[in-house]
Amino acid sequence: MPVPMTADRRRLPSRLSLLTCCTALVALAPISTLAQEVTVLAPIIVDGSDDDSSTVVAQGLSFGGKVGTDLLDTAGSISVITQKELRDRGVQSTEQALQYTAGVVTDFYGSDDRWDYFKIRGFNATTYRDGLRVGGSGQSANNLREDVFAYERVEVLKGADTTLFGVSDPGGMVNYVTKTPKTERFGEAYATVGSFSHKEAGVDFGDNLTPDSTLSYRVTARVQDADAEEDYSRDDGKLLMGGLSWRPSDATTVSVVADYLKSDGSTSAGLPFNTDLDRETFLGEPDFNYVGNERTSLSVMVDHDFGGGLTFSGNARYDDTASDFGMIFLSATPEEGTVIGRSFFSGDTRGHTFNADARLTYQTDLGSAHSTTTLGAQYVDTGYTAQGYYIATDAIDWTNPNYTGGLNESTLPFYNDARRSEETRAIYIQQQFDIADRFIISLGLRHDWTDIRQRVKTPTYLDDPEDPTDPNDVYARGPDGDFLINTARSEGDFSETTARVGLTYKITPELSAYATYAESAVPASTLTLDPETGKQYEIGVKYQPEAMRALFSAALFDLTKENITRTDASTGLQYLTGEIRSRGLELEARAEVMDGLELIAAYTYIDTEVQDELSGLQGNELEKVPNHLASLWSNYTLAGDGTRGDMTFGLGARYTGTYFNTAANTGGKSEAAVIYDAAVSYEVTPDTALSLNVKNLFDEQHDTGGSAVYYNPGREISATIRRTW
Repeated sequence: MPVPMTADRRRLPSRLSLLTCCTALVALAPISTLAQEVTVLAPIIVDGSDDDSSTVVAQGLSFGGKVGTDLLDTAGSISVITQKELRDRGVQSTEQALQYTAGVVTDFYGSDDRWDYFKIRGFNATTYRDGLRVGGSGQSANNLREDVFAYERVEVLKGADTTLFGVSDPGGMVNYVTKTPKTERFGEAYATVGSFSHKEAGVDFGDNLTPDSTLSYRVTARVQDADAEEDYSRDDGKLLMGGLSWRPSDATTVSVVADYLKSDGSTSAGLPFNTDLDRETFLGEPDFNYVGNERTSLSVMVDHDFGGGLTFSGNARYDDTASDFGMIFLSATPEEGTVIGRSFFSGDTRGHTFNADARLTYQTDLGSAHSTTTLGAQYVDTGYTAQGYYIATDAIDWTNPNYTGGLNESTLPFYNDARRSEETRAIYIQQQFDIADRFIISLGLRHDWTDIRQRVKTPTYLDDPEDPTDPNDVYARGPDGDFLINTARSEGDFSETTARVGLTYKITPELSAYATYAESAVPASTLTLDPETGKQYEIGVKYQPEAMRALFSAALFDLTKENITRTDASTGLQYLTGEIRSRGLELEARAEVMDGLELIAAYTYIDTEVQDELSGLQGNELEKVPNHLASLWSNYTLAGDGTRGDMTFGLGARYTGTYFNTAANTGGKSEAAVIYDAAVSYEVTPDTALSLNVKNLFDEQHDTGGSAVYYNPGREISATIRRTW
């Protein structure tokens, strides 16, 4: 069941799909077979990348220009979901994009889909766009649902690392790479129809405005009209994005991108426990069931080469956001009867962010070592207002639903009215030495200064004298009928230094081993408390064979998050406790095994533990974090023979183990499940393809867990015709 935005939304983590796991392990087997002399592969550095459209195996990392190196040489566990993978799997959301990525768990709130929900290594992930943080210092929950059609690729960096990217949780971060103009004419147009009255169309095209490619443009747009799985639901969306790139010389590129995103959807009230109701059953109110998101953004990206090894890169973004939702959620299932209590719940958030980052990089040779020094500065100004409303309403009989109508939100009592502003200034430096083509040493240091101001209003609460335990007590009103308000103001200055050390050893030009230590930090929700900090140790190996385009990786990690903020249930006050520890193993393989055959395989083992000596949670696992995750996606293309075009067949399996649904590790565990996906496409002409995608092929149904039943998404079929040029 959903809980108010201000509450801790984490819920928690078991048996492994043997076939999928073993496939991932077999895919990594070549790591142990190297012995011969090989030729060095030239690094492929991407910027959003033309190459992404033709392969599922990325070899470079962009992350807003802050990393920009060969993945084999990078000391850390990284996954890149390319444009080809997004298209082959028919991805329509961030959660779907991340479903075949090691270390990442998604869809742990099932049909409650107000936001993108995903965790990395057991913790909420911080999200970025072109290396700039999306939103404030919060994590993925409560951020707008992104439209993946706006992005070239999705990059996932695992583990703690505030040094280059700013405040973040220790599990890791997700970076969206914006589509920008190219130096050639290109384009695509597509139309999709599918389950739940799904209708969708999109275009993405661009060209040079001048013969010498000095000025180029790009336009990306998408519109969707659809329902969702439950009755009385919808899933509509719009995207409009335009970009210009100016290249006055070979040394300088300036890109400007403006985009508008709007979605109009709905969410789920959930279903009662111990029932066998269809997924489509809706126990909310049709007239009070909405999720709206709207964002307007302007981004600027600048790169300039001064010569002599000195370069400048910088980017900035301003965005205005608005999101709201209104829904019903259910009370606990009664022991007898078929009538269940319900409550109105809604939220409204408005925010803005200005985020700018600038970097100078100097490269030079020092004898047998190549030195790369990056000095950067960042400024972030963000603020938002958020209101939450809640009140009990009429019960409903789940065997014969009788809807009673919506509610005028102006009459809803609010439980929270918050205003928050953050201003962050940061400087950072990273030094990298490439020594004798064997050793790569990277050292990073960052200091953040963040000023936070917060005001929270809550209504005065009156107990029902006839029933002091009644959860639906009234709020006090003054003589004029208005609510009596309590106002609390707070401010805090967050100042933290974080560091990162990485060492990569090139065993051969194809095989590398690495070790890293990295730190992270994020302000506590209560500003008078110390920041929450993280530390991670990681070792790993990567194999990039010359014989085929592939990247195999294995990583062992041990991370801790300290100064955890918790709320005392008896006083409502927040306090700091001990630490949470997460340890595990990640295996991942992305490979073009042979002509026409591509494989993406992943396995993750995560062991989490609450090391909190001051509460009854000590020794518990984190909620919503399974011990085992495994996945396998295969794509096989049967080349055309002149009388017919290429045919491509895709099949995938995703295993999620059991996990606890609450921090107390009570109330049982979620169900383990294997879900299959499939795809097939046919090249009608060299420029036109027809594809069919099926998500959850066998319509597997299980409860993702919570205080009500929230099923995983059911089978969804879509057909797409796409023309490219």
